[in-house]
Amino acid sequence: MRIPTATTAVLAPALALLGALAGGPAGAQTAAPVALTVQVNRPGAAVNKNMYGLFFEDINFAADGGLYPELVKNKSFETDDHLLGWKALRGGAALESYVVLTDGPIGPTNNHFLRLSTKTGGPEAGFVNEGFRGMGVKEGAEYTFSVYARRGPGSITGLRVTLEQPGPRKDGPETPDSGAALAQAQITGLTGEWKKYSVVLKPSATFAKARLKLTVDGTGTVDLDVASLYPKDTWMKRENGLRPDLVQLLKDMQPGFLRFPGGCIVEGRTLAQRYQWKETIGEVAARPSLVNRWNTEFLHKFTPDYYQSFGLGFFEYFQLAEDIGAEPLPILNVGMACQFNSAELAPIGPITAAKGPNATPAAADDAPTLQTFIQDALDLVEFANGPASSPWGAKRVAMGHPAPFHLKMLGIGNEQWGPQYLERYELFAKALKAKYPAIEIVSSAGPSPDGPLFDTASKRLAELKAEYVDEHYYAKPEWFRQHADRYDKYARTGPKIFAGEYAAQSVAIASPENRNTWDCALSEAAFMTGLERNADVVGMASYAPLFAHVDAWQWTPDMIWFDNLNSYGSPSYYVQKMYALNKGTRVLPVALPGGAKNGTDNLFASAVADDKAGDVVVKLVNYSTSPRAVKIDLAGAKKLGKTGRAQVMASADLQTQNSLKEPQKLAPQESTFAVSGSVVSYTLAPNSFTVLRVAGRK
Repeated sequence: MRIPTATTAVLAPALALLGALAGGPAGAQTAAPVALTVQVNRPGAAVNKNMYGLFFEDINFAADGGLYPELVKNKSFETDDHLLGWKALRGGAALESYVVLTDGPIGPTNNHFLRLSTKTGGPEAGFVNEGFRGMGVKEGAEYTFSVYARRGPGSITGLRVTLEQPGPRKDGPETPDSGAALAQAQITGLTGEWKKYSVVLKPSATFAKARLKLTVDGTGTVDLDVASLYPKDTWMKRENGLRPDLVQLLKDMQPGFLRFPGGCIVEGRTLAQRYQWKETIGEVAARPSLVNRWNTEFLHKFTPDYYQSFGLGFFEYFQLAEDIGAEPLPILNVGMACQFNSAELAPIGPITAAKGPNATPAAADDAPTLQTFIQDALDLVEFANGPASSPWGAKRVAMGHPAPFHLKMLGIGNEQWGPQYLERYELFAKALKAKYPAIEIVSSAGPSPDGPLFDTASKRLAELKAEYVDEHYYAKPEWFRQHADRYDKYARTGPKIFAGEYAAQSVAIASPENRNTWDCALSEAAFMTGLERNADVVGMASYAPLFAHVDAWQWTPDMIWFDNLNSYGSPSYYVQKMYALNKGTRVLPVALPGGAKNGTDNLFASAVADDKAGDVVVKLVNYSTSPRAVKIDLAGAKKLGKTGRAQVMASADLQTQNSLKEPQKLAPQESTFAVSGSVVSYTLAPNSFTVLRVAGRK
């Protein structure tokens, strides 16, 4: 695959564009201009102010190891393999014994801890933690190490904490001098009771794959739990805050909504492994961990070490949505495990009147009925919106957020299908609406955009007067171009459509060879002209998945990629951002010559009025290897400005990708163009997505 340099990918289209506008050689290459008419004087449907948003799922190490910046893997020894991520120095040769126990834990939900016993304390007596594909640390930055410790028999005087750069080893066991120390601190004053200790580490160098080493000073026994290494540099400097570069990429998109926490992790492989929001709030150290259902789903990315610590829980998701100005859209389990796995069903059982907000979930060994899931949804609304005087609202207040989160939407089920889902959805929605009639409910049309199951679900959900139906499509790039007219054919009455998950697949669905190419992103841009043109049908849309760690992904393509230190947006990220920042307020009809269909000759167009800015916004996709001249008649527009603004993404090579080394190899380039009268002449670069803004009111 040939990937052009940044100069080829970005400057060449811009130079060609300038030449075309000036009537130079580039302009001579184009055919007669294509005439488009934008009916500025005939505005259509309103565009939902939350039209373009974000879909977060904890896949590809998106939470632990990604957005949630805890550096210690399995900090509480609560995973199924209790020493996952930990390794005894020299295989434990310097220790008399080490074992994970449950005798006298720090709490009922965090009931495992590590006990070390040593006859000879020192630099070889201890453990290292590998982090999430290493630990990314920055020179001069501060990292808080904390641990719960309890001294047992003997004379252990303290712990030595070292952040180190692993050194190369050809053969032999782990040795204490196998890596250079980046930072070191000592913890003293241990007692016979559990107590939390904290020190600050400041690395002497930047390193992407550091590790943490804990060793014992003295001889005897010591118990350790909740060993954490957390950066002080978090979003808004919060103590349990999020990774700032990743949040900034989200905020820069000005998203209308944030859908969380998934995705298939909502369902779980079994109901016992489902996502339960009530276990993800409260004291971070008390939140029980859970295996991530993506850990062994794909043989090409077998990741048995993938767990959810829930340090990023529902409170933090609500807080993130608030921080980036997005409406929260939580998705809850509808009493069904993932149908691609066990397809386990919770029995419907009796559906009773809503219980009080103090209702507790069924015990782990009880078989929950649908009532359990409904109660969880009712309690979630109260947690998000309830006053401090309500039990679940009080829990939110106790976590530091007195004001409500203003939850307005809730998803029932993720990607379920069939009569089992429709039956449960109907009962679930009825109970939720009975108590909270103002909450808008998002329902599921299943994992495919067509077929008998899709048709049955769409028909039944319309009969039930569903407010939003979530449609998903993962397909080859050509599918997106061919189906840009998908919603032209939908009835103008009935449920709104939430295009909740979509992404062009360069090879095949779930193929490990998929790449975030310009071909994929440009085809998505073409498809999105159809979403925008049909804003009376489509109310929300979000690309998926959102995040991926370059060393720990399970699914590709993805919108934003990162390693332990850096991050970048794919071409699809910038397409989504251009739509979100230019969504406008009302649809403007666009006519091609002779009433041609949108997409004819691979030219795609949509337009909106931005009443707040007083602009007309036209979006154009030229899926062609040649420049294309257009003449755009802004019919009925008055008081047009003399200069318009253009944002252009273009590359002669459809296989162009961004990377950590070239994070903006393909990104929007901004320029201005002259406007004279109500007809705008412009030449679209080859293989380009262009957004034109012209100031003017009708």
